Amino acid sequence: MALVKAADFLWGRLRSPDLDQAEEFLTDFGFVRVARTKDKLFMRGTDPVHHIHVTERGPSKFVGFGYAVASEDDLRRAAKAPGASGIESIDEPGGGKRVRLTDPNGYQIELVHGVEKVAKLPVRENVINWGEAKLRRAGTLCRVPRGPSQVKRIGHGVLMSTDIGATLKWYRENLGLLPSDDVYAGDKSNVIGSFNRLDRGDDYVDHHVFFCIAGPKTGLNHLSFEVRDVDDVMLGHEHMKSKGKYKHVWGIGRHVLGSQIYDYWQDPWGRVHEHWTDTDVLNARAPANQVSAEDGLVSQWGDAVPQEFIDHAIP
Repeated sequence: MALVKAADFLWGRLRSPDLDQAEEFLTDFGFVRVARTKDKLFMRGTDPVHHIHVTERGPSKFVGFGYAVASEDDLRRAAKAPGASGIESIDEPGGGKRVRLTDPNGYQIELVHGVEKVAKLPVRENVINWGEAKLRRAGTLCRVPRGPSQVKRIGHGVLMSTDIGATLKWYRENLGLLPSDDVYAGDKSNVIGSFNRLDRGDDYVDHHVFFCIAGPKTGLNHLSFEVRDVDDVMLGHEHMKSKGKYKHVWGIGRHVLGSQIYDYWQDPWGRVHEHWTDTDVLNARAPANQVSAEDGLVSQWGDAVPQEFIDHAIP
């Protein structure tokens, strides 16, 4: 039985030496600043969640992930885990309470309850005539305003680990994550990647909230954020490219495992951030699958995955 079952993915927490530069990148990427203090930056999406990205001032570093739990009872259970911080009041914008754990790779995992509620932000509507619904925009022209993507919410985080077995065991036992697809190379016992989702019973959730890759080093491969639609992926790509200062990593394409339409960019310190739209959704009844790397780690359409992306891990 899991220590707790994570109810949602809340944020990724990074450190950056320049908060102005961090905010500029994140704004161009499609976030909205919700709060900034002397030493921390908090960015949100359009969904009614206080923040989904935290940047602390300091040397470039991946700090960890934050996950919501359903109740303070979950926090009390988590606080009894070996090495747990105990229940803390969060002295940051948004507030709430948390218990901090440390995963096998040394990263901070925040289990959080009671963050301040906020209103949803307005979004650009874009009605699409396609498939059998060719009259959805009857009499109206499609004129999509240029600008950044509209980041909606955080989707998943991806780690590389030198010990994928211990990492997966920890996340499943402590957060209640369920395997969606384990990716193997050669023999099926040689798992080199694993996509894991939240367990919310009969409720459908994203194909994965956590992906772990086996590799020669430990670090963050990327943080992933849902945007409104395909136009937002394309507009975001054009906006980031127009700035002439951000490194494009991979995309645009459509994954096999998870099926997302994706586009990847690096921030000024090399941390990869993904735009995506459209994902497979599963509930707790869906079986775990085993998929070969040749069949799973490819695109349904779009360029092949660059080796630089496969090898990427920022401590």
